[in-house]
Amino acid sequence: MLGFRLKQELKHKRTFDLSDPFNKSVMAYTISESCSGCGTCQPQCPTGAIQIEESGQYWIELGRCNNCEGYYDEPQCIVSCPLSSLLPAQAKKGRYKITPRAATSPELFATSKNHPFASSMAVWEACNMLSSASILPWKTDETGRLYLERPVKQGRGGIILQLSGRSEANRSPAENSEATRAALANIDIRSASLHLIYAAYATTLERPWEQEFVINDQQIEKYLGLDKRKDLSKATKLSLIKTLAQQPCQVEIAVDWPQQGKVKGFQVENDSLWHLLEIQHHFQEDDLGCKYLIGLTFRLRAGLWAKYFLNQPGYKQHIAFYQYGTLPQFLLQAVMSIWQQHEGAARMMLWLLFKLKMGQEQRITVPTLMQLAYGAEKFSLATRDRKERKRLLRAFESDLEVIDRYGFQPLFDPVTYPLDIQPLWAKLADLPDDAEAALDFWIEDGSSDRRLTDSGQKGKWNLLMKARILGFKLPPDWERQLNKLTQKKQRRNHKRKKLKERSELSSEQILAARKRKGMSQRVLAQLTGKSQSWIRDLENGRFSPKPEDQLLLKNVLGLS
Repeated sequence: MLGFRLKQELKHKRTFDLSDPFNKSVMAYTISESCSGCGTCQPQCPTGAIQIEESGQYWIELGRCNNCEGYYDEPQCIVSCPLSSLLPAQAKKGRYKITPRAATSPELFATSKNHPFASSMAVWEACNMLSSASILPWKTDETGRLYLERPVKQGRGGIILQLSGRSEANRSPAENSEATRAALANIDIRSASLHLIYAAYATTLERPWEQEFVINDQQIEKYLGLDKRKDLSKATKLSLIKTLAQQPCQVEIAVDWPQQGKVKGFQVENDSLWHLLEIQHHFQEDDLGCKYLIGLTFRLRAGLWAKYFLNQPGYKQHIAFYQYGTLPQFLLQAVMSIWQQHEGAARMMLWLLFKLKMGQEQRITVPTLMQLAYGAEKFSLATRDRKERKRLLRAFESDLEVIDRYGFQPLFDPVTYPLDIQPLWAKLADLPDDAEAALDFWIEDGSSDRRLTDSGQKGKWNLLMKARILGFKLPPDWERQLNKLTQKKQRRNHKRKKLKERSELSSEQILAARKRKGMSQRVLAQLTGKSQSWIRDLENGRFSPKPEDQLLLKNVLGLS
C-alpha cells in the first residue's frame, strides 16, 4: 500500500512500475503521516533522495532511493529517524520471521503480576512530568528554557526537572521558551509507562548507575499489552515503541538533597534520568532486496540519581538510600488503554502508585485529586465559571469510575463525602445482581424522599471542596505485596528501635556504674570533662546523653 508521500511522487510526475522486479524503485521508502518534519533523515541519505517542499513537508524521490545499497548495510533514514516513520513503498507480504537477536535482560513479571521498581522522589517527580507535561506549572530560566522545581524537606533541598537540549545562543529567551514548549507538547503520557519499566529494571541491578540493562520491542509489547492489539500493524507498533522509549531519556534531573538521618547531604548536577546508550534496528530482507524494520533493541543505564536513591550497598553503610515499591503490570496496560479518553484517570493512577507506597490509609482531598488530574489552571477556572465547574465535575466522577474499574476502589469519608454527593456509580454499588431483588431495590428507592437518580445536591461543588477520600482498596495480589513491604518496614523500624534502646544508657545504669566504681559526681565530671550539674541532671533522668557522650561515659565507667 502506497503511503501519502508516495502520492506526492505521483503528483510530481515521477511514476515507476512497482511490478517490475528490475526496477530499483521497488526498494524505495516513503515517509508516513507520522513524520514530525525534524529533518534528521535528510543529511543521512547517501543518494540525496530525501527532498523538502516549500511547505516544509519531506518526501522521497523514488528514482534516487536505492535502500542505501552500496553505501550502508541498513537504510539510514530509518535508523536516524526518531520515530521510524519511513516505510518501504510496498507493503510486506507474509509474516515477519523470527530472527536471532542479542540477549536481553531477564523478563519482568515472569513469575508474578508485580515487580519491584525504583520509587524515590526523583522517579516520582519524573513520572508526574511525563504524565502531566501539558498542565504543570513550568518556570522559565534566564535563557528561556522551561523547568519544574520541587522543594523537598521543608524547602531545605529541591529537585529540578527539564527536557534535555542546550539553549541556542543565537535565539532569544522567548524563542528558546517557545522551542521548549513545542518539545513538551510532544511528550506522550504513555511514555510514563516506559519510565516505570526502566525503574523496574533498575532494581534488578546492584549498581544501576554503572550497569546497563537491555530490552527489546517484544518485551515492551508484552508489558504494555500491545501484543494483543491486532488492529495495529508491526510498523505502527515499532514506531510507537521507539517514540515512547526515547521520551523518558530526554528528561534531565538536578538534585540538592539535605542531610537525612545518617545519610549526608548530596547534589546531582544536571544529568539524564535514563541514558539511552544504543538503539539496534533489526531488519528483514525480502526476495527483491527491500529491507523491512522488524524489531528494536534498547540499551540503557540509569542516571546518577540511582547512586543516591537506589544504592543497596550504600544503604547498608548508611551513605545512601534504597527506595523501592511494587509495580503491578496491569497498571502499565491500563494507562495504554485509557490515556486518550480518560487522561485524568491515567494521571491519578500513576500518582497513586507512588502515594500508596507510603501506606494505604492516605487521606486525600478532592481538590488535590482534581488538580493533579486536570491541572491547577483548569481547576481554578472551574471555581470561577459554572459551566466549567459542571464539566470538570462530570470528568472527575467519570475518571473515578474508571480507576475503580481497574481496581483502585475509593473509600469515601462518610463525614465529609457522604452518599448524597458521591457519584451515581458509587451509589449503585449496592444494587443486587438478582433481578427480583434489584426490582425491590428500585421500588424502595422510588418511594423515598430523595432518589438516587435525582439531580445533584445544591451546593455540591462547595461540599466536594471539603470532601476527603480515606484511601483506596486495591486488587488482592497488589494489596498483599504492599502489606509485605509495610510489615518489612515495620520490623526493620522495630529492630532499630530495640537496638537504640539497648545501646542507650539509662540514668539508673549511669548511677549504678558510678557507685560501683566508687566515684563521686565531681570525679566523674572531671573524667568526662563535664560539669557536676550535668552529671546530676543526667542521673536524675532530666535528659538523655548524646551518642558521643554515651560512648565517653561507657569508656570511663567500664560499660560494654
